[in-house]
Amino acid sequence: MHKSANDPTRWDIIVEDGRVHQLRRSDHTVKEPSQLLLPALCHPHIHLDKAFILTCGSALYADLVPETGSFNEALLNTSKAKERYTEEDLYLRGSQLLATSYKQGVTSLRAFVEVDHVTGALPLTTAIRLKSDFSHLLEVQICAFAQDPLFSTTYGETNRSVLTSLLREHVPSVQVLGTTPYVEESQEASLQNIEWAVTTAIQYGLHLDFHLDYNLTLPSHSSQPLVLSVVELLQKHRWLELAGGSRTIVVGHCTQLTVLSDPELQRLSKTIIDSKLPMYFVGLPTSDMFMMGRPTSTASGTHARPRGTLQVLSMIKDLGLSACIGVNNVGNAFTPFGSGDPLQLASWGVGIYQAAAEIDTMTLYGCVSWLARRAIGLSAVDGDVTQGQSLLGMLIIKNNECIRLPDVDGTFGWEIPFKQRTSLRDIVWDPPEVGLRSIIRQTCLPDTKPKGDSQ
Repeated sequence: MHKSANDPTRWDIIVEDGRVHQLRRSDHTVKEPSQLLLPALCHPHIHLDKAFILTCGSALYADLVPETGSFNEALLNTSKAKERYTEEDLYLRGSQLLATSYKQGVTSLRAFVEVDHVTGALPLTTAIRLKSDFSHLLEVQICAFAQDPLFSTTYGETNRSVLTSLLREHVPSVQVLGTTPYVEESQEASLQNIEWAVTTAIQYGLHLDFHLDYNLTLPSHSSQPLVLSVVELLQKHRWLELAGGSRTIVVGHCTQLTVLSDPELQRLSKTIIDSKLPMYFVGLPTSDMFMMGRPTSTASGTHARPRGTLQVLSMIKDLGLSACIGVNNVGNAFTPFGSGDPLQLASWGVGIYQAAAEIDTMTLYGCVSWLARRAIGLSAVDGDVTQGQSLLGMLIIKNNECIRLPDVDGTFGWEIPFKQRTSLRDIVWDPPEVGLRSIIRQTCLPDTKPKGDSQ
């Protein structure tokens, strides 16, 4: 087995009681296929209740297919979908998302579930049930999420009341509070939204997660990035003192940051770093690139479409910020395409960020693995396999499988070996089929006897 994604050396890993008992260089020939051992994948930001609304094949949502693909249309159609939710439907689509994620190599995720005057408690209580049913496979963080306004519009106060009541009732099962300040009708209401979320998260001991600055508008007096206000209000309410470093603050989307000048970005990053707040950015490129950059009535032509999504690799390398990438939505009006595979997302990142260097592929994999886990407040393994380390929950990429094809006589006796992947570059550039991935569990650990077989 290759024990490190950047180490071409082949190793025999001898396991006892689920932990590495012995590491030794393999004597086996290079021609023999060796498996690749990697840290498992993580969804730092994925919507559980909205998954597969458009692709589940249910007549419940057959009339909600996008026509313009705009953000407002997605909000409207999702509001209509929420009115039709049933417990059976939510559980089925949620279980399909969790099961698919596990088969893709995911062992941890932050699952957003909307809470408002339309949904009531149903998505949240269904998510709690799913969290319990999948607990032996996945570490699920539930984020009670307000997509709709809390301090403006007709239902703002009702939405806030419903969310507050359900937090109080279900706080042992909820780990994160999430809101969407930019949907409020005014800057003042957006700031109220942020401040309420900060104080409420502190009150209940929750992580904090904002959908923020989802536009491509040049900053002005009336449209300053709200991420600066988040930092100010976290400091005002003494987040570090009261919530501690273990409770993280995640900001997702933040596409407006892509139109800032380099000096503005540098000032922003310095403000965040100097604050010492455990703050993380999550780029959501599949949703962002589908939603952002649409032509307007004032555009000079339909081809003038900037594609806005956080430049995550540059934020990490050049600005020193903490960041990762997430899938966000699967099979709904916000992102109707894609399978939700984190490895496919990392692969798309090669093109999105023009990042093909060896170090970039390492970072891109980290963005859907250990960097994503850190963002949502979980421990992370990102180095070599070491003596005494538990292998449970790690991801194995199989290199000893074959593609079975029909022979001339119609029998499936023709076997073509899958091409071997022996490095992170191989994994990120060309993600392996889901059938070649597996999570190590107690029942499928490598042979614990030191037979010298390459594992």
